[in-house]
Amino acid sequence: MKTVKILIAVFFAILVTVPGNGQTNSKKIAYKSEEIKVLGACSMCKDRIEKAMKVDGIKSAVWDQETQLLKVTYDPAVITNDEIQKRAATVGHDTEKYKADDKVYAKLPACCHYERWK
Repeated sequence: MKTVKILIAVFFAILVTVPGNGQTNSKKIAYKSEEIKVLGACSMCKDRIEKAMKVDGIKSAVWDQETQLLKVTYDPAVITNDEIQKRAATVGHDTEKYKADDKVYAKLPACCHYERWK
């Protein structure tokens, strides 16, 4: 009888620890890639803009100084294009939809002062 109880306990322990049917909890993320106009002037701007994009939902973000384009790949279930643009504006960089606060822009180093849209 003791052996049967031990076998039943071992059987239930195996059932609890072994995942069934090879199922995993990983989900496929439908990343979206876009280019967003973000104004800036120098490599310090590049660093600042890209650092602002290091948040959950953004897989990659690269800003090009010549084209003024931020190439961003993100999970739209976690973050939106608007939220991405707001993040850039929050650190002093105007975007297609959002203008950076004048006080934040004024505090940028002189080399970072770009020609702003009216």
